Amino acid sequence: MDGYSFKKVLRKHMQIQIIEKIQKELKNLGSPEKSEHFSYFFKTSPGSYGEHDKFLGISVLEIRNFAKKYLDLSFEDISALLDSEFNESRLLALVILVNKYKKANVKQQREIVDFYIKHADSTNNWNLVDLSAKEIVGDWATKTNPEVLFTFAQSPNMWRRRIAIVGSHAFITKQQYDVTLRLAELFLNDPQNLIHKATGWMLREIGKRNCETLCAFLDKFAAKMPRVMLSYAIEHFDSEKRKFYRKL
Repeated sequence: MDGYSFKKVLRKHMQIQIIEKIQKELKNLGSPEKSEHFSYFFKTSPGSYGEHDKFLGISVLEIRNFAKKYLDLSFEDISALLDSEFNESRLLALVILVNKYKKANVKQQREIVDFYIKHADSTNNWNLVDLSAKEIVGDWATKTNPEVLFTFAQSPNMWRRRIAIVGSHAFITKQQYDVTLRLAELFLNDPQNLIHKATGWMLREIGKRNCETLCAFLDKFAAKMPRVMLSYAIEHFDSEKRKFYRKL
């Protein structure tokens, strides 16, 4: 075995050891009671959106604190965590990615975004999407081009579509609403309830900042909107205004 091959084998061995160590520590953090609750809360029964998922029973706060020890993980290590069957392992990987992105220069941010997009199929539950989409691909889109979000929006994969609409939150925080409104119009006929909820949530975020913009959208589309999307969007309206839009 030449020197290069030996180093490659050694790196692989070290990676396996690191991932096994992290997985062991995560399992020790887990709670059987929380695991059972999370499995119910994230709809893991057969036929439900989360049926693929397994939970160790670790809170987001615990994952965030745990991640501080492993902020220097390589992309290879993060990729291995994203391949885990356990939601918390994938959540840990995404927390680390978000933290890396916030501290990175432009070149490094581009690498993180490319990595995130390449591994988007592992961001496959709403807690994973909601923690990462705005902070990584959404923020990058505000600096470059929103087309990446519209590419996600056209995907047959529900989680990629949720990445698109939740990612648009980055534009909303900059008081730029057009991207979210265009995506919301695309999702008026989406078949998935989780897309309706996320879209209504983003519309509500627009309304918090600019009620006139939200009302103009609702005046045009409220009659066509799925009920849950509308309910989320008008949640902070007074009772009379909520009644008005529901009657439409």
